[in-house]
Amino acid sequence: MYCSEASLPVRRARGCGWIEGGSCMSELRRKIDEAADVVRKKVKAKPTVAIILGTGLGGVVKEIGRQERIPYAEIPGFAKPTVATHAGEMVFGELSGKPVVVMEGRFHYYEGHSMADVTFPVRVARALGATHLIVSNAAGGLSPQFDAGDIMIIEDHINLMGENPLVGPNDDELGPRFPDMFEPYDREMLRLAEEAALREGIRAHRGVYAALTGPCLETRAEYRFLRAIGADAVGMSTVPEVIVAVHAGFKTLGLSCITDNCTPERLKPVKIAEIIAIATRAEPKLTKIVTEVVAKL
Repeated sequence: MYCSEASLPVRRARGCGWIEGGSCMSELRRKIDEAADVVRKKVKAKPTVAIILGTGLGGVVKEIGRQERIPYAEIPGFAKPTVATHAGEMVFGELSGKPVVVMEGRFHYYEGHSMADVTFPVRVARALGATHLIVSNAAGGLSPQFDAGDIMIIEDHINLMGENPLVGPNDDELGPRFPDMFEPYDREMLRLAEEAALREGIRAHRGVYAALTGPCLETRAEYRFLRAIGADAVGMSTVPEVIVAVHAGFKTLGLSCITDNCTPERLKPVKIAEIIAIATRAEPKLTKIVTEVVAKL
């Protein structure tokens, strides 16, 4: 698509950020390219797998060899995470013999970040060449079959955040205007995760993840509602990144660490420190699954 001088105001109003060689480039794509260029100048790695680590689940980083780190503060367009347990770095290196980039810390909508900021690292990872995405989180268990410390392999999700990261002008170079969410989580990666859990003797379940904005935990009535509509676990992240991952063409695996039981019948007061502690204790299970899945990709 090319822009004549007469059409420039109209094109800019529809999302064109700047003109290069007469072609329209969206502001989002300009920001992605700028961030990716900065990263390429700082590291030599060319990742094929991107991993986003959730609360208390940073142990995967210890398994990465030949590490190169870039603080988010040095990457244009990256927001600053405010959650204390999130380091805020991109970590490049090798995991199970594969080149990876790990987002050690994510951005949450409840922190006041826009959906564009929350999902920007996914865009940059795709621009750097990653084709597979693994997303992890700490979540409350809604299924009576779940216990604290279990792993849930996400097979589908419910977006209850009241927002979608794809709202606004669409850049067809980044993905389709109406991406199909028929299968947001890759079946082959899901199978690999189940096989890894079985080999390692890890208690793992398939389930549906529901995302709410947070930061407050849900009421007893809300937990009852979530269970009634088919959710097996609930959290405050993941879904925006997965929506953008589908838009960008990633094959995606989602993993939840169940940190507390949220069935209305067994509900009891819980402190965030307890949730983080349970996620930290269960983290080695998630690391084993992730490393084995990456080895098979």
